[in-house]
Amino acid sequence: MIFRIFFLVVLSFFMGDEIVLGQNYFPSGEWERKAPAEFGIDVQQLNQIIDSTAAFEYKGPKDLSQAILKGFEREPYHKILGPVKERGGPAGMIIKDGYVIAEWGDTKRVDMSFSVTKSYLSTMAGLALDAGLIKNLEDPLKNYVWDGHFDGRHNSKINWDHLLTQSSDWSGQLWGGYDWNDRPPRTGDIDDWRFRKLVAPGTVMEYNDVRVNLLAYSLLQVWRKPLPMVLKEKIMDPIGASPTWRWFGYENSWTNVDGLQMQSVSGGGHSGGGIFMNTEDHARYGLLFLNKGNWNGQQLFSKNWIEKITRPSAAENAYGYLWWLPGKRMTNLSKNGYYAAGFGGNYIIIEPDKNLVVVLRWCDPSNTNKLLGMIQEAVK
Repeated sequence: MIFRIFFLVVLSFFMGDEIVLGQNYFPSGEWERKAPAEFGIDVQQLNQIIDSTAAFEYKGPKDLSQAILKGFEREPYHKILGPVKERGGPAGMIIKDGYVIAEWGDTKRVDMSFSVTKSYLSTMAGLALDAGLIKNLEDPLKNYVWDGHFDGRHNSKINWDHLLTQSSDWSGQLWGGYDWNDRPPRTGDIDDWRFRKLVAPGTVMEYNDVRVNLLAYSLLQVWRKPLPMVLKEKIMDPIGASPTWRWFGYENSWTNVDGLQMQSVSGGGHSGGGIFMNTEDHARYGLLFLNKGNWNGQQLFSKNWIEKITRPSAAENAYGYLWWLPGKRMTNLSKNGYYAAGFGGNYIIIEPDKNLVVVLRWCDPSNTNKLLGMIQEAVK
């Protein structure tokens, strides 16, 4: 008996998480479905959840160009610079132990993902760290990008960690957009916003797409090839994603890298662009994160990256590396859960404690926490 316990302890030491990971199913082609009852889940409760999704639909127009312009109408000079696509209706999937136990809507329809894109962009940084292209996330960006974007007393202090936690307070202009005209304060006017006092990097979290796009531009400089190519080769192809997803930038976000014109992608759909993807591919991506970067035995990025993205930042306890963490925005999220969130009600929710992935499309943000609570109640 003592020998058997010792053997299991040693085996666990050498195999790490793989004993747990091996319990999960990984889809290769079409995703396998299992009846909720096989997991002791009440089918009636799940059916009530699915029935609720129609009433919980995002209230904005299906013409997303109108929704974008209306949603950001307070921003001076805001305009659409990247592709926009009319949205579909509510859709979603609930994945338990890798199997689909519930789904609704058109899960193969490609739609805009808005700021869910940020969590994909975060992975580009993690892969760059794994590859040694970024030596340390505390390194100043000026050591990697020397074209003037990180010059000056303030901007020269900004490091990778600051951009990943949206706490840089970077000041400047990129692709025609200024940092100060992205989600400006409710008070004051243009002069107040333009000439505000800057705060020390790492001290205040401010959601800002210009600065997220600066992160994408900086990662393009270290990878020296388009980020959609990196995502395809390193992540989406290995997890068996469909060929239908796309990642766009803006019509004017082209730059010269090694003599080639490359598009710097956007980290959301604030001005159009970002990742366009179907629900099933988002679910595969979520399953990869549920398994700490391991896909059916292949480690696609370091397990340590999960620790980094889910560590609360100094500036905001409910935010990690472009992923949201438990907090007042999502009170029904478990203490170890985390999620990607985008305009219009797009979500990838990871619940490690229940071995669960939930993808929601066009679920109005005012209803998302309630819907997650219903799912938590159904999946004990």
